[in-house]
Amino acid sequence: MENTNINWSIKSDQSIVESIGVYLKQRRLDINKTQAQLAQEAGLNRWTVTQIEKGEAISLVSLIQIMRALDILHLWDTFSSKEKISPLLLAKLAKKKKQRARSPINKQLQSDSSW
Repeated sequence: MENTNINWSIKSDQSIVESIGVYLKQRRLDINKTQAQLAQEAGLNRWTVTQIEKGEAISLVSLIQIMRALDILHLWDTFSSKEKISPLLLAKLAKKKKQRARSPINKQLQSDSSW
């Protein structure tokens, strides 16, 4: 089994691009697609697929298109963030929370009166 604990922070930008290219190529081969097939599904030309697989930089949009065609967009989950609520705002919201229930009958009686 391969070592998956890569220290990405010590790798150069070029080395990271090359690693991405190797990964994409292996994924493409795993699902038995040619560069031309992948390029067509991604809406790109084959040259772009060749470039990233050779470790050349491509645009982020092209990378997303390739990842979509390879069905690996789930790898972007790491970049999602959840909105955090501050403890003070949470306390304020808790204070505003409804504390008592009111009978809907009382509202009907008030609206039915002729006053």
